[in-house]
Amino acid sequence: MDNEVMELIDTLYSMVSEAWGVPLGNDKCIVERDKVLGMIEDIKSRIPAELAEAKRLVAARDEFIGNAKREAESIRRAAEEKARALVDEQEIVRTARAKAAEMESTAAAKSAALRQSALEYIDDALRRAEESASTALQELHTSRARFRGTAGVNEALHARPKAAEQAGAEYPAE
Repeated sequence: MDNEVMELIDTLYSMVSEAWGVPLGNDKCIVERDKVLGMIEDIKSRIPAELAEAKRLVAARDEFIGNAKREAESIRRAAEEKARALVDEQEIVRTARAKAAEMESTAAAKSAALRQSALEYIDDALRRAEESASTALQELHTSRARFRGTAGVNEALHARPKAAEQAGAEYPAE
């Protein structure tokens, strides 16, 4: 339609520019009134349709641009949310790894301390057992010596069980 109106305007322009001039009026010309008025009517009748079509095209273009902007904004927001989620996830992973490393370090330190405590406890228990055994042996030697001294047991009696033991005999009961 745009082409038809432009053709009518071009034809009208040609008619006016080629029209015969009026004597003594250089700016005036003679044209066929009915023909020019018909062309102007055609232009007037077609302009509203073309304006409506242009308005529809502008509205469609504006709607398309609006939709594109909304979609672009939606994509941008989704990308930002995804980026935030990834950052949060990385932060969670980093925090979890740090917490795991801390827990592992604490567990290793507690394990080493517990092992050291256990070793010290065992060493102390063995030392006390050794001291008790040593004290008991010392008391046994002291008691035996007292027994020998008070009972009048001589060395011969002491030598006899050793000799019998070496020969494989049993200790005789006295």
